[in-house]
Amino acid sequence: MTEAPNTRARRWLRPAAGLAAVVAVSAATGWGVASLAAPTAAPDTATVRAALKLRLPKTPIDAIECSGLGGLCEVASKSTLFYVDRTAKYLVIGRVYDMEARQDLTAARLLALNPDLLTAGAARREAGEDEPPQQRPSVPTRVSLAGLPANGAITWGPADGPKVVVFSDFNCSYCKKLEGELKAIGARVEERPISIFGAESRQVAEQVLCSPRPEMSLRMAYSGLALANPKPCDTSGLDANEAFAKAHGFGGTPVIVRPSDGAVLEGYRPAAALREFLRASPRQTSKG
Repeated sequence: MTEAPNTRARRWLRPAAGLAAVVAVSAATGWGVASLAAPTAAPDTATVRAALKLRLPKTPIDAIECSGLGGLCEVASKSTLFYVDRTAKYLVIGRVYDMEARQDLTAARLLALNPDLLTAGAARREAGEDEPPQQRPSVPTRVSLAGLPANGAITWGPADGPKVVVFSDFNCSYCKKLEGELKAIGARVEERPISIFGAESRQVAEQVLCSPRPEMSLRMAYSGLALANPKPCDTSGLDANEAFAKAHGFGGTPVIVRPSDGAVLEGYRPAAALREFLRASPRQTSKG
């Protein structure tokens, strides 16, 4: 059974405080659709800001960026993001993905606006002065996994399968797709949760990690099934995962690491690409 469109929208991103229900809807689909055609003129953010002030008078607008999103303008309001077209007639609440780079652009921007999202149990700022976006380090092509504790990982898959380390978030749809591809190639997965989507993701990660059967709970989490609240356990491994991700600039999930040499692959990949990546030797990948 398919979900109602409004249900899906609520699961993507909560709107900023005071955001009115002003999404213009199409009579045919029930959805507002912003044009993604390349603009013919330079964006006028002042015009967008004026239109938003008129239509959303109670919503604070901290920044507007209209470049690089195919006709959409990104609007930052405190710790949240939403998107509008150049006239601010259509409003889009959700996540923007770069399909070529296979990156979640919204997650990266949310982390830039809210560095504390990657801190365990971080509370979202609802008041006070807004801080300018912070530059995050670029993701390296190789990392050293030395020092990451065993208690921060859920290990699953056949013991003799190709080994891989995955930094993931159980609320990430591409992480769920990746799980299926890794299962298809029989990989031995060391999955390390990080809280890209904030406190809710951290709570799910703790429920999975502290479960008597973490592998089963992992699959339940990806399937959207409710998890029981287990007894408290040592979650310092999750703190270590998040510190590692923050130090290496992991602004989205999944991030795939080949343990034999620390080679990094960002974003979702299908089974064939994963199989090729995991069987490549360090000598092969060091060329070029």
